[in-house]
Amino acid sequence: MKPITENQIELYAIEELERLGYQYIHGLAIAPGAEHAERESFEQVVLTGRLRKQLAVINPDIPETAREQAISRALQLYSPDLITDNEEFHRFLVEKIRVPYQQDGYQRSHEVALVDFDRIENNEFLVVNQFTVTQNNQNKRPDILLFVNGLPLVVVELKNAADEQATVRKAFEQIQTYKAIIPSLFKYNAVCVISDGMECKAGSLSADFSRFMTWKTVDGKKEASRFVPQLETLIKGMLNRSTLLDLVRNFIVFEKSKKEDPKTGIITIETEKKLAAYHQYHAVNEALKSTLQAASETGSRKGGVVWHTQGSGKSLSMVFYTGKLVLSLNNPTVVVITDRNDLDEQLFGTFAASKQLLRQEPVQAESREHLKELLKVASGGIVFTTIQKFMPDAGSSEYERLSDRTNIVVIADEAHRTQYGFEAEVRDVVDKETKEVIGQRIAYGFAKYLRDALPHATYIGFTGTPIESTDINTPQVFGNYVDRYDIKDAVTDGATVKIYYESRLAKVRLDEEGRRLIKQLDEDIAESEEITEKQRARAKWAKVEAIVGNPQRLKNLAKDIVTHFEARQKVFEGKAMIVAMSRRIAAELYDEIIKLKPEWHNEDKTKGTIKVIMTAASSDGAQMAKHHTTKTERKMLSDRMKDEDDALKLVIVRDMWLTGFDAPSLHTLYVDKKMVGHNLMQAIARVNRVFKDKPGGLVVDYLGLGTSLKEALSFYSNAGGKGDPTENIEKAVEVMLEKMEVV
Repeated sequence: MKPITENQIELYAIEELERLGYQYIHGLAIAPGAEHAERESFEQVVLTGRLRKQLAVINPDIPETAREQAISRALQLYSPDLITDNEEFHRFLVEKIRVPYQQDGYQRSHEVALVDFDRIENNEFLVVNQFTVTQNNQNKRPDILLFVNGLPLVVVELKNAADEQATVRKAFEQIQTYKAIIPSLFKYNAVCVISDGMECKAGSLSADFSRFMTWKTVDGKKEASRFVPQLETLIKGMLNRSTLLDLVRNFIVFEKSKKEDPKTGIITIETEKKLAAYHQYHAVNEALKSTLQAASETGSRKGGVVWHTQGSGKSLSMVFYTGKLVLSLNNPTVVVITDRNDLDEQLFGTFAASKQLLRQEPVQAESREHLKELLKVASGGIVFTTIQKFMPDAGSSEYERLSDRTNIVVIADEAHRTQYGFEAEVRDVVDKETKEVIGQRIAYGFAKYLRDALPHATYIGFTGTPIESTDINTPQVFGNYVDRYDIKDAVTDGATVKIYYESRLAKVRLDEEGRRLIKQLDEDIAESEEITEKQRARAKWAKVEAIVGNPQRLKNLAKDIVTHFEARQKVFEGKAMIVAMSRRIAAELYDEIIKLKPEWHNEDKTKGTIKVIMTAASSDGAQMAKHHTTKTERKMLSDRMKDEDDALKLVIVRDMWLTGFDAPSLHTLYVDKKMVGHNLMQAIARVNRVFKDKPGGLVVDYLGLGTSLKEALSFYSNAGGKGDPTENIEKAVEVMLEKMEVV
């Protein structure tokens, strides 16, 4: 049997694309000097003849002169920064090119579309191989280019699967070389595809190798067989004409992030181009279909629940969903709800960084009055709020009706939490001055108040952890699952890394009384995650806090964390988070750590290796007050923690940053606090982000979380989830030993 050659893989890909409706031409047939040349020189990357012809088809009512001006604009991309040119062209592609003209003394503009996203047949799809490009006297020839209306939107680089040296990684490196030597081609690029004939991945212009993802399904309903080449699945599932245009229009964002140099104060804006992975693409389209049905005249107003495990791009899926919803539902008002201020900030930041796709600026409600003002509009708007702003006025069990419109969609982040209930309960009314109980009132879950305010809105939930079987509120408010993407899927696809678990309970002394109290506390927490609401649990919690925060125990804990973290850094450099039971313990643990490592300490929040992330009042005492952080300082510390090169390597938290915080270089979570259920699952996911060659995240347990993890896995499995939230550290050791044997 003859070995497979790169040429055969190329021809196979071309044949598959032809079956999907692409026209095929060899690069030499249209090269400069050829009988049917379509390029004036090898520097030319856009097939302008084809672009001109299709623009006349797509824009028949626009004068030819305006169409010619639009072509000139598309060809004149002269920024020294490739991603800037790429973003500008993308804007032309999805928003049309405005060509101004004067009429009756008024300034008007023609809007020239480069692509017809609504009628596929009005576009021309062309596959070309061996297309030589010259720039700065250097020649490069990508294997396959896909042109839409003469615009080179897709680059496909192939390697030979039979050659051990020609890997998919080599194909990625080849794309990087092309970007450096012939950047003019990539000004127009929407998608880069790399393959060795079997393995196949796609990514954006700015994605590193770890963010190139496999496309695993043709129809979105079932995964392709592992015996089918990935190249075939990606061509049929991602590069078919309708999916490609849908991806270009609705599933690409240019995410902006500000970086401030702590020393100079100079702010730079960094742009990252992000392309949806297959699970995001299909989940968003399913969620949109479900929402449109629910929002129809006879609809249930329940859009469903999207469960995508933490770290797999849930926030970005919410952006893609909102962007497509805005185009599909008659200029809707979208209300994005979280249950914590820090989550509201984080999610708002993701949306604000993607405003081009959303076609508008999202707005944060600053108060209840501001929220009411934002929602009493005739149409449009993306409003961020915490659910607590839907609390009715004192003494009332109803919230004011804000709108009867049906084109309002409420998106709830982490939709399973207890706050979204309908149930009524009787609560004491306490006099503010005397603190005496002066009566009682009926209080409901926030879902009831939401329905009061927006009775005809449609509700959809996004969650990183599953709905528990005993949870009746979530299906009542949102409906059932419309899509699931669990831990096993995410790890298999490389969207997240595995999380390993290591118990170091024996390393820090906890006496019998402490263990007994913690076990009792476990039982109380199991009944209610909000333990401070239970007077009975308060006294017990205070006892446990005193035992866990015992000075000698904290000395032992600090010593073990420092030793363990330094050993981790020798193996894989990254960052770590310590979760403390209380703010007092966090402050005291910090003091113990810097006694051991004084060089880690710095009073200046822009410097130093370790920081405590918390708020404190002067009444808390000097020890805690010195760690108080403002909102601005926390944003700066967050940026420092996310910057892999910054000196900040270790943070101590109590509640902050345990949900929604995304720092890919974070590789270890030291847990010295009791957590259960969703809270535990979300906390451990802080270390599951993909980062360079990071083999996995590690959760180090100092308080005996094993039982809680088993319970979390139990409800996770019952909800239909596959994969273990954590794997024991012994498994990692076995894998390491196997690899050592191979070496």
